[in-house]
Amino acid sequence: MLIEPTHKKLEIVDGHAVKDVEDYQNPELLYKSLIERVRKYHPSADVSMIEKAYHIARDAHKGQTRKSGEEYIIHPLWVGIILAQLEMDKETIVAGILHDVVEDTVMTDEEIRQEFGDEVALLVDGVTKLGQLSYSADKLEVQAENLRKMFLAMAKDIRVIIIKLADRLHNMRTLQYMRPEKQLEKAKETMDIYAPIAQRLGISKIKTELDDLALKYSQPEVFNDLVKQINARKTEREEFVQQIVDEVSTHMKNANIDAEVNGRVKHFFSIYKKMVNQDKTVDQIYDLFAVRIIVDSVKDCYAALGVIHEMYTPVPGRFKDYIAMPKANMYQSLHTTLMSSIGQPFEIQIRTKEMHKTAEYGIAAHWKYKESEDGKKSVEAKEEEKLSWLRQILEWQRDMSDNREFLNLLKGDLDLFAEDVYCFTPNGDVKNLPNGSTPVDFAYAIHTAVGNKMVGARVNGKLVNIDYKIQNGDRIEILTSQNSKGPSRDWLSIVKSTQAKNKINQWFKKEFKEENIVRGKEMLAAYCKAKGFVLSDLMKPKYMQIVQEKYGFKDWDSILAALGHGGLKEGQIVNRLAEEYSKDHRKELTDESVLEKVAEAAKNKVHITRSKSGIVVKGIDDMAVRFSRCCNPVPGDEIVGFITRGRGMSIHRTDCVNIIHLSETERARLIPAEWEKPEEGTDTGSYLAEIKMYANDRQGLLMDMSKVFTEMNIDVKSMNVRTSKQGTATIEAGFIVRGREELGKVIGKLRQIVGVLDIERAVG
Repeated sequence: MLIEPTHKKLEIVDGHAVKDVEDYQNPELLYKSLIERVRKYHPSADVSMIEKAYHIARDAHKGQTRKSGEEYIIHPLWVGIILAQLEMDKETIVAGILHDVVEDTVMTDEEIRQEFGDEVALLVDGVTKLGQLSYSADKLEVQAENLRKMFLAMAKDIRVIIIKLADRLHNMRTLQYMRPEKQLEKAKETMDIYAPIAQRLGISKIKTELDDLALKYSQPEVFNDLVKQINARKTEREEFVQQIVDEVSTHMKNANIDAEVNGRVKHFFSIYKKMVNQDKTVDQIYDLFAVRIIVDSVKDCYAALGVIHEMYTPVPGRFKDYIAMPKANMYQSLHTTLMSSIGQPFEIQIRTKEMHKTAEYGIAAHWKYKESEDGKKSVEAKEEEKLSWLRQILEWQRDMSDNREFLNLLKGDLDLFAEDVYCFTPNGDVKNLPNGSTPVDFAYAIHTAVGNKMVGARVNGKLVNIDYKIQNGDRIEILTSQNSKGPSRDWLSIVKSTQAKNKINQWFKKEFKEENIVRGKEMLAAYCKAKGFVLSDLMKPKYMQIVQEKYGFKDWDSILAALGHGGLKEGQIVNRLAEEYSKDHRKELTDESVLEKVAEAAKNKVHITRSKSGIVVKGIDDMAVRFSRCCNPVPGDEIVGFITRGRGMSIHRTDCVNIIHLSETERARLIPAEWEKPEEGTDTGSYLAEIKMYANDRQGLLMDMSKVFTEMNIDVKSMNVRTSKQGTATIEAGFIVRGREELGKVIGKLRQIVGVLDIERAVG
């Protein structure tokens, strides 16, 4: 966990003793804590940019609160603190503080660019776009498309995702303020998308906490039971771990190895996953405890391993060398499971300080707040080879026409819990595959063409069956033939990797693509005929392009092929084409038709009301009608209609500034209007009303206003407060009422508040 919220140690900030920063509610204290953290890893840093970002974000979010009731600025500050704990550069921290200002306030991309430069603007824009993604565990197309966008954002600048992970982590920490159904949705989204990405980036500090929090809210009973079980024998376990740590430390000292030794119980989600996968209880989990030895060099890692294996009995088959063969996310360590003198198994991890930094911070460890003699080096170029998996995913995006196929492949690739098996090519290159993989998996891992042309395999020089299970250290040679007819459908049942399954499926789709396209065309034509659509009207390039983008296909033939093999339904395609066609063929209002409508409607007053189904208009047909936002009319106000070009009719109050200042030409577009008297017992609808209140500024003024709104059951939509140097407060408030009568009662109650000078309706 980045910061353990249960810690109650005291910290000194500006001479005051305060609880751990998790308990801060004061933005100024949080900001000071952020700066202190930045100075810890970069003492000479110029923090003026961070300070400016804080002041701008604080002003932009003024008046906004979170579900918890705390000031909104607390959230972006926490995102900044999490990024500082990952020791990110100042541009990333600034973007973290500003990540919500474009979406939630009036500040624009251009203003951020002017204030902070292109780099910060690019990061904020990337995070804002990711914030607009919607998640649905049930809608595969939506989920796949979102993930595609996420990986493209990562390719542009990996820091966008690191900010998004920090944002998600703080949101998960404060999830208790959300509704249970929202908690479950966010927990699933975190488990499916964010935790796997943190794992892939190697940021275990964020990944482990996201896992635990996702488990806590997705399966609260399981989580609480697990916590209870772990805590039941907490003292006994802590004593056991401490005893191991003391023994190991002594032996390291005796062997003249400079080592830092510490121990811990593994995080909850890791234990839970092992319990489920291995069908075991907490007490049966091998590596419930982990002791970590951190040394200075790789040579010391292997020396420490020798000392450990002399001290304790190793458990056979439980040694892994991730130093010689690192994981895809750059993780390196020696792992060995041992038996203690009392028969309790435990795991030891041995690594260097640099490896430990990478294990904790992943890709973020290589994005330090460093300046070299020649300025900041390009981290993208320096770390590109360490993100080979990201390049592979981007290649899959280009190759795949089907979102569902891409999603399955991605979920398979991001499977966190599949143990890897390491094997070698004839040239000695290392390949890591999921445990249980066969030579067919290996062939497709080399290249699609190798898999498609495979006719056999040799392992360690001997011919084997294609369903042979690859063992660690096997040397594999694939036999190919140009006369091969391609993969067999039987291979789908023997391959283990999702990558191989998808490549085999792709081959079959491609082989029968022409047949599927013809079948798809026939299905579209038959559906249109049955439903009365004219296919030639719908098959316009513009509409087809929109449908392609919606379903994530590269071309129209791919859509037809998907229809042909059953990946899509013809109704989905035709209905979407018809929807786009109808948008283009709505009646457009010309100047002549506008004036005709005015003349027609002016004979009788237009009668306006609102029901649950929307605005009801009597006296004029076939025209869109909306209430203007400049004056927000409510039932009881004198109103007038104004016919616009292309946007139908807008309803204004007669005292609206915009109506008063209309030119003579524009006045020709006005139509008399009045409110329709509602039938007895019917709901008149709800309306937004806006007022300006002037009052002597004093403590408790807003509380008194809130009391009035609460007592009258009024839903407040917005509130903005400004105070002049003379001590006069101007409060603009927007709230929902059912008509002028209710609005009058609200204003009457507000006028009774001590210190109120005047109240007026907002106009224009």
